[in-house]
Amino acid sequence: MVKKAPLTDEILFALAKLVDDAQQTTREPSHSEIEYQITRFKLEQGDPHFQKHSVGKAKRVRSILNWAMENNLDAGEKFVGSFIALLRALGGFRESSKNYVGKEAIMNTQAAFKSEGWELSSDGDLRPIVLDNLSELEQEEALRAYITRAKKGVEDAALLAGTGKDLLEAVCGFILTKLWGHYPTTSNFPTLLGQTFTSLNLVYDKSKIDPSSRRSQQRFEASLYELGCSLNNLRNKEGTGHGRPFLTTITDSEAKSAIESMGMIAAFLMNKWKNH
Repeated sequence: MVKKAPLTDEILFALAKLVDDAQQTTREPSHSEIEYQITRFKLEQGDPHFQKHSVGKAKRVRSILNWAMENNLDAGEKFVGSFIALLRALGGFRESSKNYVGKEAIMNTQAAFKSEGWELSSDGDLRPIVLDNLSELEQEEALRAYITRAKKGVEDAALLAGTGKDLLEAVCGFILTKLWGHYPTTSNFPTLLGQTFTSLNLVYDKSKIDPSSRRSQQRFEASLYELGCSLNNLRNKEGTGHGRPFLTTITDSEAKSAIESMGMIAAFLMNKWKNH
């Protein structure tokens, strides 16, 4: 199973620099090795070489990833994960290797991935950041990065690495800790989400909607609570063995909509907390 990784403008430019050998001795990966990755993920339409244009490796990688962002983000993210693995296998992150990409290029790439909630180690190991290891500010930044990915329907944003928590649970825990100094780790999800709504002065129980000027807002808030609980019920608590966060009865299109909904609710709660 190919490990997908985030693809943004910043990551696009950083990755292109990892193969920019125009001003120095040529190093691997070769054009043929890059082409294998391109065809593997069916990104030929974005490749200048397939359009009979001769360009260097940096521009080639930049072009295909730019095309992927606009036309096939899923394939582009698979390319990113596989491309980092390829560079690592070729010694790109090892200083003693003839294929070493350079300290500055690695640091720039690390910064680009970190802004998306991912960690690239100095030896090329790429993985999602575990929230428990971060400071409060870094946790907020990482959560917002996950939320951004969830709103795009990216599957790896549904469950947070190293914790097994889903995105909404992690957001609730973060907000309650910030407001109350702790959160009840033994509470079931509906209770946890309800406590988060209460802490933000939001209505989560439809029976509590009052005929005030906020009636429409309260109906909206209560609907988000119900949606959040429904999404949690779709969670595959046991795991499928393939990293899929939802029950096997859920189709891919339904899973994508569920993840986008998680991102929307999580963003709503984080923004309410920020303005609380």
